[in-house]
Amino acid sequence: MRIIDTKEIEECVYQMARRAGLTLTDSCRAALNCAKERETGAAEFALSALLENETTAKREQMPVCQDTGMAVVLLSLGQEVQLVGAPLKDAVNEGVRRAYEDGKFRKSICDPLTRVNTGDNTPAHLHVEIEEGDKIEITYLPKGFGSENMSQIRMFKPSAGLQGIKDFIIEAVETAGPNPCPPMVVGVGIGGTFDKCALLAKKALMRPLDSSNPDPFYADLEKEMLEKINELGIGPQGFGGKTTAIGLNIETLPTHIAGMPCAVNINCHVTRHKSEVI
Repeated sequence: MRIIDTKEIEECVYQMARRAGLTLTDSCRAALNCAKERETGAAEFALSALLENETTAKREQMPVCQDTGMAVVLLSLGQEVQLVGAPLKDAVNEGVRRAYEDGKFRKSICDPLTRVNTGDNTPAHLHVEIEEGDKIEITYLPKGFGSENMSQIRMFKPSAGLQGIKDFIIEAVETAGPNPCPPMVVGVGIGGTFDKCALLAKKALMRPLDSSNPDPFYADLEKEMLEKINELGIGPQGFGGKTTAIGLNIETLPTHIAGMPCAVNINCHVTRHKSEVI
C-alpha cells in the first residue's frame, strides 16, 4: 500500500492549472499550423492570428484565451493507494483556487440561477475512477463555455443506426456554426448511459489530436466525420474555408440493448489540458 498525502494532489492540480491556461497542446498547435498551410484569404489570416495569439500568450505568460474555463479534473486512482490529509475534493479545489488567484485568471463559476460568482473558480468538476496499481494519474482540462454551450446529447433508439449517429454529429457542428470559435475540436461519446455518454465525449477532448481510436471501425468513423465536418465550409472563426475542425475523437462504451446514447462535446481551437502521474 502506497500512502499519498492529498497535499501532493493539490500541488499537482495547481501546477497543471497554471500551465494549461497559458498554452495549447502540442498536437493542437501542429494541427493549426497544418491547417494554415491549406487555407487562403480570410481563413489563413484567422489561423495566423490564432497562432500569433498563442505565441504572445506563452511569451508574456498570459492566458491563451480570456475564458480560462471551468476546471474539469479526471483523476485515476490506483486501488493500492491510501490517501491521507485533507479530503480529495478539497485538495483539488484548493489547487484550482490558488492557480486562478496566482495566475490572475478570470473566475467564471457562479450559481446556476442566482448567478452569484463563487469568487475563486471552484468547485472543480471532479471525476474519480478506481484503477489497479499504486499511482494517481490526473488530467486537468479548463473548459470554456462558448464551446460547451454548443454541445449536445441525444438518446437514440437502436433503430437510428450508424447513420443516425453520423447525422447527429454533423447536425451538432452545423448548429454550432461560428459560435464556438472554430476551428473546433469535437469530442464524441457513444454508449453507456445518459451521464456516462457525456463523460465519454469530454474524455475524447483530452486525447491528442494526432491519435486514433484503437478500434479500426471507430478510427475510420473519426476520419470520415472530420472530413464531412470540414466540408461544411464554416471555417476558421466562421470566415469560411477548409478547416471547420482540427480534430474529432470518439470514445465508446457498451450500452443497453434498448438504447444508443450519443454526446457531442465541442471545444474551441483553444484545446488546453495537462496530465501528470503521482
